Amino acid sequence: MTPKLIIRFLSVMRKKIMELKEKIKLSLITEANLRTIVSYKSIPHIKSSQVRLTDRTYLGRNCSFNGIEVVGLGKFIVGDNFHSGKDILVITQIHNYNKGTKIPYDSKRIYKDVIIEDNVWIGARVTILGGVRIGEGAIIQAGSVVSMDIPEYAIAGGHPAKTFAYRDIEHYKNLKKERKFL
Repeated sequence: MTPKLIIRFLSVMRKKIMELKEKIKLSLITEANLRTIVSYKSIPHIKSSQVRLTDRTYLGRNCSFNGIEVVGLGKFIVGDNFHSGKDILVITQIHNYNKGTKIPYDSKRIYKDVIIEDNVWIGARVTILGGVRIGEGAIIQAGSVVSMDIPEYAIAGGHPAKTFAYRDIEHYKNLKKERKFL
């Protein structure tokens, strides 16, 4: 093989590896996998001035929003049986302040995905910052700012949100097995 062919081959392989990594990352979201995750645009019943989603929003089944705004160009991925209180803000991008060309920041935006796994309940007036994963079955206390990952089954709250308790995991798993969803 010539050096040009080797470089082209490596470039193609690098792209395929990146695509595969993204697919693997997304496949961890729900047990039923990506078959249950759809673009919000394909769900006709979301027509509310209190629900503002982006083109990069993907929703599982049985999602209940009582007022949410997603801003930024990062992905917002929500698993099945999601429920929220009013006035949720999800921010999926940040300003380039560390390596920018101007102070306090330049015009470049850094996109950070937000992933909310299955059976999550988020209280009213919660802010979720980019780059966060909220684990399966987690509960976020009203008024919290989620700036770091929340583990599965955790009950978290505060500024920043921190885990202060866990659900009864055995009881949770029994309800899930019996498919008792709101």
